[in-house]
Amino acid sequence: MTEPDCIFCRIVAGEIPCHRLYEDDRVLAFLDIGPLSEGHCLIIPNAHYATIDQMPGDLVAACTSLIPRLSKALIAVTNAPGWNVLQNNGAVAGQAVDHVHFHLIPRHGGDGLGYRWPAGKLDTDRATELVAAIQAEL
Repeated sequence: MTEPDCIFCRIVAGEIPCHRLYEDDRVLAFLDIGPLSEGHCLIIPNAHYATIDQMPGDLVAACTSLIPRLSKALIAVTNAPGWNVLQNNGAVAGQAVDHVHFHLIPRHGGDGLGYRWPAGKLDTDRATELVAAIQAEL
């Protein structure tokens, strides 16, 4: 399943070049052309899915199973003491390409990337309601 106007589908098809790091029959990993740091790469499914909730679990597993191996290689090459794994769903969450993708972003102290995490407080009564509602959807 592909989308003809999707840049990532076109990369998978070989219509647009990329710097391939890994590829098998279900997954492709390549360097991001707009990296936040040296070694910033993407892992994508070869099939087109806009958001992760649309994907079958075994395909999510195929994508995420590459994360440890690729992370080890990135850390060895970039000497980064840390890294982020980021996966956005929907424009409001920062997704710029409507094809599921996982970012692996090597991080160094003082790199200026940062992130916001304005943590709130979980109300016990609301937590009970949320648990019941979510479990009902599962």
